[in-house]
Amino acid sequence: MLSRLSRPRAIAVCGAPVVALLATAVFAPLPFSVAQPGMTADVLGKNKGTQVITISGAPVRKTSGQLRMTTIEATSPDTRVTLPEVIDSWFRTDQAVMPRDSVYPTGDTTREIQRYNRAQMKKSQDEATAAALNYLKLDDKDIDVKLELADVGGPSAGLLFSLGIVDKLDGDGDGGDLTGGRVVAGTGTIDASGKVGAVGGVPLKTRAARRDGATVFLVPRAECADAKAELPKGLRLIPVTTLKGAVDALVALDKGTGKVPRC
Repeated sequence: MLSRLSRPRAIAVCGAPVVALLATAVFAPLPFSVAQPGMTADVLGKNKGTQVITISGAPVRKTSGQLRMTTIEATSPDTRVTLPEVIDSWFRTDQAVMPRDSVYPTGDTTREIQRYNRAQMKKSQDEATAAALNYLKLDDKDIDVKLELADVGGPSAGLLFSLGIVDKLDGDGDGGDLTGGRVVAGTGTIDASGKVGAVGGVPLKTRAARRDGATVFLVPRAECADAKAELPKGLRLIPVTTLKGAVDALVALDKGTGKVPRC
């Protein structure tokens, strides 16, 4: 038997499922990760007590200045990110909400993701070494390059690895340092031919770079707009597309010769 409800009562009854759905939506896990500026490391020096770049088979220069690779820290793939957290992070400049798929491979376990990131880092190191030696026209059969960077995965340190190798072996090509004594930071993938690729998370990486003393930031040209959107004061952007272009830009910046690219 059906009874007729008054209008207020009907609204209350009908509204209950809506409230329940909203409550579920608020606290349900969402397919996002929350990211923030991560650690940086000077590839010309040591990280956690271990030399980042070790070269044998060729004379190595004593360098000054720093070349800092940059990272972001994101919530782990199995962390539950809820709507309130997404909304809070959306309005903060020190955090960013990113689709989880853009941070982690879809459908993989945490262990598989860690294994994947380590593999990507190893490939990046191999490509960075090849790019640097190709640029310097040196034979990799005669020179052994070892790269060590603890607790960091992925390919985005490639450009900085290559620049570090070039600086240690050849500097600016005229007896000076690529850095000009500055703290230079940056990000970007690299392949054996020296082509620089985009990486993502650049606004957070520029913040990490400035926090750790950088005044210059090398950014893949394709990500100039992202880098400029929230650029920290005192940090100069230099867009790059190739290893040669990055070296030329740093030499021009230091010596005041030629045009330094701008975003």
